[in-house]
Amino acid sequence: MPGRRVVITGLGMVSPIGHNKGEFWSQLMEGRSGIAAIDRFDTTDFPAKIAAQVKNFQVQDYIPRKEARRMDLFVQYGCAAARIAVEDAKLSIKPEDADRIGVWIGSGIGGIETFEKQHAVMLQKGVGSLSPFFIPMMISNMAAGQVAIMLGVRGPNGCTVTACASGSNSVGEAFQLIKNDKADVMISGGTEASVTPVGIGGFCALKALSTANEEPLKACRPFDLNRNGFVMGEGAGILVLEEMEHALKRGAHIYAELIGYGATADAAHVVQPDMEGRGAALAFRMALNEAGLKPEEVDYINAHGTGTDLNDQVETKAIKDVFGAHSSKLMVSSTKANTGHMLGAAGAIELIASTLAMAHNTVPPTLNLETPDPLCDLDYVPEGPRQQQLNVVLSDSLGFGGHNAALIIRKLR
Repeated sequence: MPGRRVVITGLGMVSPIGHNKGEFWSQLMEGRSGIAAIDRFDTTDFPAKIAAQVKNFQVQDYIPRKEARRMDLFVQYGCAAARIAVEDAKLSIKPEDADRIGVWIGSGIGGIETFEKQHAVMLQKGVGSLSPFFIPMMISNMAAGQVAIMLGVRGPNGCTVTACASGSNSVGEAFQLIKNDKADVMISGGTEASVTPVGIGGFCALKALSTANEEPLKACRPFDLNRNGFVMGEGAGILVLEEMEHALKRGAHIYAELIGYGATADAAHVVQPDMEGRGAALAFRMALNEAGLKPEEVDYINAHGTGTDLNDQVETKAIKDVFGAHSSKLMVSSTKANTGHMLGAAGAIELIASTLAMAHNTVPPTLNLETPDPLCDLDYVPEGPRQQQLNVVLSDSLGFGGHNAALIIRKLR
């Protein structure tokens, strides 16, 4: 479809495997995992005792301490990743440009840590003891709001809440805003901080989490026959998206062009995907159609790949449905065994991984794939990083509620 061209010029992340693109990429290439025993609270009574926690995060490196105290951890992560992304893009934000620069940052759950703590305060000390910052700290849109305040930008500002697809949908919405001349620059992605007692406990109640507590590095096993659930992660992934001529005019480094976006619903179940993969397949086709591509032009898919039975099988089915005979030639991998499932930040951090894969012409591997599930029979790159010319990459996300999102990037030409 016609419209302005959109490119990626900045990458920022706060993740379980690094807080800059160099560290993040090297950890992916070395097959490192950020999954370990939870050390923030007592997990004695929890079936799942492991997660991919953010480590060595010093909030004062990005935000003044006084301001950070009025932010939930998910907002702190989002602000830090946004600052890293803007610095990576070498984007100088002038007051006269502020109206054309926007922020769109998703979160699946938002300030659950703040909610838990303030609820405890109310029960112990009464309603009069609640913090006046309780609501502004907790609500999911506040990462986008605080980033705009921090950077002084007044363009389109929003938050997409679509569970595990939130980051991908947010980038897709930001892409459309630039494409349709509503903004010249968008700072976009996702952020999440749900490694809390209620966060972990809630997913335990769903029986969605891996309980391979004795072997945390082996616990997340996308597409493997012996997988037994996903592992919670946390952090933020933020990208700077820019109208191409705007980027070229200021001499920006361009990582890739964002060319396609698909967003659909399964209309099937609140936590299970449509068993035929129709919603995911439709999102793939929608993104391909907007990009003006044939399925055989895609070189690599960074899959949602959670390490749960239904997700892995349905995602495989959707890929085979859309890509047909080309499916056997496609490289497909999941980076969730490295980062854990970062929920609302997952799609954004995985788009960053896809962008770096294209920049390095190297596909990150799927860790812990030792015994392939017979129903998952694609090339999941299990043996280690694979050097390959990458011209077109698709990244997809599938969320609770049946939300599906697909994004396609291409080398600039």
